[in-house]
Amino acid sequence: MLWQTWHRELGGGEQLGSGGGGCTRRSCGRGSPSGDRSRLGTAAAGMARVVPAWLLLPLAVWVVLPTWLSSAKFSSLIERISDPKDLKKLLRTRNNVLVLYSKSEAAAESHLKLLSTVAQAVKGQGTICWVDCGDAESRKLCKKMKVDLSAKDKKVELFHYQDGAFHTEYNRAVTFKSIVAFLKDPKGPPLWEEDPGAKDVVHIDNEKDFRRLLKKEEKPILMMFYAPWCSVCKRIMPHFQKAATQLRGQFVLAGMNVYPSEFESIKEEYNVRGYPTICYFEKGRFLFQYDSYGSTAEDIVEWLKNPQPPQPQVPETPWADEGGSVYHLSDEDFDQFVKEHSSVLVMFHAPWCGHCKKMKPEFENAAEVLHGEGDSSGVLAAVDATVNKALAERFHISEFPTLKYFKNGEKHAVPALRTKKSFIEWMRNPESPPPPDPAWEEQQTSVVHLAGDNFRESLKRKKHALVMFYAPWCPHCKKAIPHFTAAADAFKDDRKVELSGAAGAGGIQMLRSPCIGPRMAVMGW
Repeated sequence: MLWQTWHRELGGGEQLGSGGGGCTRRSCGRGSPSGDRSRLGTAAAGMARVVPAWLLLPLAVWVVLPTWLSSAKFSSLIERISDPKDLKKLLRTRNNVLVLYSKSEAAAESHLKLLSTVAQAVKGQGTICWVDCGDAESRKLCKKMKVDLSAKDKKVELFHYQDGAFHTEYNRAVTFKSIVAFLKDPKGPPLWEEDPGAKDVVHIDNEKDFRRLLKKEEKPILMMFYAPWCSVCKRIMPHFQKAATQLRGQFVLAGMNVYPSEFESIKEEYNVRGYPTICYFEKGRFLFQYDSYGSTAEDIVEWLKNPQPPQPQVPETPWADEGGSVYHLSDEDFDQFVKEHSSVLVMFHAPWCGHCKKMKPEFENAAEVLHGEGDSSGVLAAVDATVNKALAERFHISEFPTLKYFKNGEKHAVPALRTKKSFIEWMRNPESPPPPDPAWEEQQTSVVHLAGDNFRESLKRKKHALVMFYAPWCPHCKKAIPHFTAAADAFKDDRKVELSGAAGAGGIQMLRSPCIGPRMAVMGW
């Protein structure tokens, strides 16, 4: 009775025996064996007549299990490739491809399981392929792509291709998070948690885990909110993780990448205006920020012995109050001064500007030298554009520092000067530099330039709009402009697509280097 029940569930004796023609590829599915298994099925049916049914159960499992294994599938998002032409075509049409090369199908099993989940997470952003180098049809492809799996301990290789060419061998952690992060930004830095020295830092991935940490952790928490590209973050990370190791069991030092837009609410809640922002918590309650971003591990450990809020900064002495040989001009006396002095080089600056602070001593030292030569070589002057706004507006000052040269009260063009030597040499022999390149918006391109009055209306007319928010002085923007312009030219005949440029249009907040995107959450230049 037991044999009959099992026999019926498999579909009857004619399917396993030779009487029904055996198990064909069409009836058993792709890749299923036919001849040998058919004969085995016949033998099994014969044994049923003489062997007790309970002894046949192991055989039943042995017969059916390989068929189940051979029909197991990886994600349909993973493309299996064996023909070199197919791979060449795929690399030509996809610009972000991760290829798994395996010694055999069995060797690829665990990687395929992991990559199936990765493929779903990066759908539309990256492509994952598999090449079985143990397959006779695929060996030629593996040889052509210079994949060597001959070493006994080497079962798989992961190669990344970008823009049609080999980019790099994937040598980061073989985990879901690491591979997803890599495919979303192949040239970006590895995840912080991949650093072996960061094992004692608690790495937070999402808001739910962040809230859970605050709610359940009894020890004080020092949380670093960071962005992967941030150079200051990269500098302090080794010190932060070293402090985490030294303070293990006493404090929790945690890190969270809040650069993605999904964390806007956290950034707003904890006043994250730049990276890194380090916050101190006790019993889940935020107390204050830690703002010594140049700290060493020892500094962090020492501070945590007696955490204190940041001390109010002592205001800097205005440059005009420091004395020296530079003349400091205002809205009221500027015109009279440039009339009375035949040759004047004026530096428009802002107190907060780092480039201005760097140039200031060079400018001061040059002024002292020129002061010793009398008025024959001219004088150097400075204007605080944040105070003297009428002058800044009059001379269209949009970046700092900006130099303007006046000869007998008339404004003339001045080259890029930054050092004491260049200031002195040019003032002794002022020469007009070649005319500057026209502004981007004045050039004939396919980029549509937006301003406050036409910003939203222009975007409404197109189904797809890619906007580059930029600042004319930004070096990263200048580097990106030719590529953005070329892309606009490529879409110039597409009525649904528009590539636009906005120089701080529509009241967009300016903070950092070039931000290109359809979203208007501009975080800088």
